[in-house]
Amino acid sequence: MIPGDVHTIEDLHRIVEERDAKNVTIALTDTNGLLRGKYISRDKLYSVLENGWGMPPLVLALDFDDVVMEAPQIADGSDGYVDTMTRALPETCREIPWETPGRNLLILAEFAGEHEEICPRGIYRRIEKMAGDMGFQPYHALEYEFTMFEETALSAHEKDYRDLQLSTPLLTYEVIQRQAVWSEFYNELLDCFDTMDVAVETAHEEMGPGFMECSLAPQAGVRAGDNAILFKTYTKALAQRMGRLVTFMARWSNDADGQSGHIHISLKNLEGQPVFRDDSAEDSMSATMRHFLGGMQALLPELLIMLAPNVNSFKRFVPDIFAPIAATWGYENRTCALRVIRGVAKSQRIECRVPGADANPYLALACLLGAGLYGIKHELEPQPPMQGNVYNQEVPEGQRFPESFRAGIERFRASEAARELFGARFIDTYAATRDSQEREFRAKVTDQELRRFFELA
Repeated sequence: MIPGDVHTIEDLHRIVEERDAKNVTIALTDTNGLLRGKYISRDKLYSVLENGWGMPPLVLALDFDDVVMEAPQIADGSDGYVDTMTRALPETCREIPWETPGRNLLILAEFAGEHEEICPRGIYRRIEKMAGDMGFQPYHALEYEFTMFEETALSAHEKDYRDLQLSTPLLTYEVIQRQAVWSEFYNELLDCFDTMDVAVETAHEEMGPGFMECSLAPQAGVRAGDNAILFKTYTKALAQRMGRLVTFMARWSNDADGQSGHIHISLKNLEGQPVFRDDSAEDSMSATMRHFLGGMQALLPELLIMLAPNVNSFKRFVPDIFAPIAATWGYENRTCALRVIRGVAKSQRIECRVPGADANPYLALACLLGAGLYGIKHELEPQPPMQGNVYNQEVPEGQRFPESFRAGIERFRASEAARELFGARFIDTYAATRDSQEREFRAKVTDQELRRFFELA
């Protein structure tokens, strides 16, 4: 039996018994998109499948280095930092390629009960259900950019993340020579995700030193988020196992372009027929696609922190580095936030170029799907498409992104549409965690400030 055949608790019991598994890895996704979990024994797994897995909801208030961010109820100790139950998800069973045969199975979990309201995977499933209730099935494909270094986690830390050695020195966009030189890494990467049943469509050198990109194949619903989480987690792990380091930071250097996590999105009806193309329309867009696009354009500025979740994320939103600066759209226009890609019915879609590689995939997908469904529900119309280089043009004020992380948090907190889509508890909890990060970084003295002000101020 292979992990792809596991759909039920009974199936998971069977594969564990067939493989004589001693241990299984169980993990769930925190607010930032990190997988947190542990090895558990076979007997513990059976107990978890029957009774749930205890995990403190405090993990949803932890920043990347386990700084406890502010969040109502889950981070203030009022619950005694109690474990609450999560549900194990047999249908997410995967195989970790480098683990020994007796402990190479992985399953994902998600918060159940009251904390499902603030669980990233639970938030996506809430919006996926909304789509189903409206007669749609969502499809998503994600593209990830990342940079590789000839460093280890320890060496980068010891250097205080300065003067890091990049894996390649030049701008080499899709140069096959680089691929040939790095075939060991690419083969390990592609083999890893073949084993994990994460379909990778393309892998190539991007335009920058050490800069790479991988595109994941389209998937229906929550599986797209599962695959993206696994891709980010195990790409980082694989690089470190090979003595290297990769970063998915939105922008890791003033001298580097931003790193994106572009999302392609489309809808089918419940019979599996694509609904975005209308051959009788002058622009080939169906009313469904037009309203979906209108919802995305209208809500992007107020939902932005779901796509740009960190202080660093906003360092991407500057002109001329292939990241958007406003909620614009155009046909095949890569300077716009929303790129409409026309084609045959099954390939017609919208690419959102706003998310950074640092975004939590579940929240980014929920954001864009929710905004599009909101547009369908309210029959919103998009503004006229932009042509040419948007960076050199004036855009309407209402389409401009918030100019700072702080402004983005306040727009999100005040958004009635966000509360309608994602629930008041999630809005208040997520905004509070971002508040905490923003305040911390606002108080930090930067190297640039020392260079500018130290001697002469």
